[in-house]
Amino acid sequence: MYKELLKHLRDKKIVILGFGREGKSTYNFLRKNFPEKEIDVIDENIDINNQDNIEFVEDMNLNIIKTSDYFDMLNDYDYIFKTPGISFKNRDISKIKNKITSQLDMFLTYYKEYATIIGITGTKGKSTTSSMIYKVLKDQNKNVHFLGNIGIPLFSDLENINKGDYVVLEISSHQSQYINNSPNIGVILNVFEEHLDHYNSYDEYIDAKINVVKYQDKNDFAILNKTSKDLNRRLEVVNLNSNVEKIDLENKCDFKYFDFAKERNLLGIHNDYNIMVVLKIAQILNLDKEVVCNTIYNFEPLEHRLEKVGTFDGITYYNDSISTIPEATISCVNALKNVNTLIIGGMDRGIHYELLEEFLINSNVENIICMYETGKKIYESIKEKIKENKNIVYVQDLKEAVKVAKRVTKKDTICALSPAAASYGFFKNFEERGKYFKEYVKDKSL
Repeated sequence: MYKELLKHLRDKKIVILGFGREGKSTYNFLRKNFPEKEIDVIDENIDINNQDNIEFVEDMNLNIIKTSDYFDMLNDYDYIFKTPGISFKNRDISKIKNKITSQLDMFLTYYKEYATIIGITGTKGKSTTSSMIYKVLKDQNKNVHFLGNIGIPLFSDLENINKGDYVVLEISSHQSQYINNSPNIGVILNVFEEHLDHYNSYDEYIDAKINVVKYQDKNDFAILNKTSKDLNRRLEVVNLNSNVEKIDLENKCDFKYFDFAKERNLLGIHNDYNIMVVLKIAQILNLDKEVVCNTIYNFEPLEHRLEKVGTFDGITYYNDSISTIPEATISCVNALKNVNTLIIGGMDRGIHYELLEEFLINSNVENIICMYETGKKIYESIKEKIKENKNIVYVQDLKEAVKVAKRVTKKDTICALSPAAASYGFFKNFEERGKYFKEYVKDKSL
């Protein structure tokens, strides 16, 4: 398959649009296999004086184009390897749509008959679920690779994938928006309003997710969320040709061998659902049930996802920085149960917060600490509606939020960071936000 892919790309005129982690991985793959090939890179933000970029600048067959006015140039290429984070929102892509590709698109096209590809997407839960199925397969002594949105570009591991291997892909909507093939097992965990700054509409965002199952055939499996109304509404106009499995919490009886009441590290009803998806995949692959159960019982939550930071001065802190939408924050509070203080707020991307506001008004959370853009909106919206036994405050930043939390949170209860908003504009990403939260929690001077 590797040779077939190279044969296909050999004589194509290629541009790499965006030169971050995946863009550089694409370049390295192409340059390794085609030492003399002319390659163009378009990225207005690339710093050619940065020491990390010296090797690229010195490549005489690489043309670096620093411009934001690139769209009309794209028609000159056979293939546009688009970085997932670049948006074509409000652009007419009709003339170039068939030229847009990516590492994921090429991988699905050339490796689907070669390996068993499990692709997992969803607004929330995809990192936890894909990490869990990867661990399940590892514990069954399978040859398995974990790639994609989790942080490892596909082209970085392509040569190591052998016939019959398993490949677990965490797939973001940005990655799946322009693919023309789907995995052997495709999973859509859920869809909620998210990334509306990247798409022309919420429906366009959902459709990008649906691509993970849209191009499957009768030998493939689609695992879908039975209770997601928006997802199923959009699926009504798609003729799926695969074996469709719809999962909801009522399906627990289908997995009687797994004890959902048994103590485990993954908390919350939302993780019950993620576990059911993993159990269904294990069922499709005919894995050893006892080993699967033991793996799941002992599976540790990922960093920044209901992550227990520790107990300090009688207060237990949880870092749930990954929660960038209202539904995730509600799930956090419901999972932890004893949340006395909740820290929320971040970048405003036009998401609706009425659901979260109603939840906060009626919940048992006594201290609501709001910060940044969305925090201010929520604060202004509900400050007059908050009951007398509740305390809602607005602060400027995360450091001040933690400082206030240490003062107001009752002993033997929980303080959770679960922002219900993106980190951008204030932090590099949700990981950095979570890292700072943990540092502030442990800072005795605050």
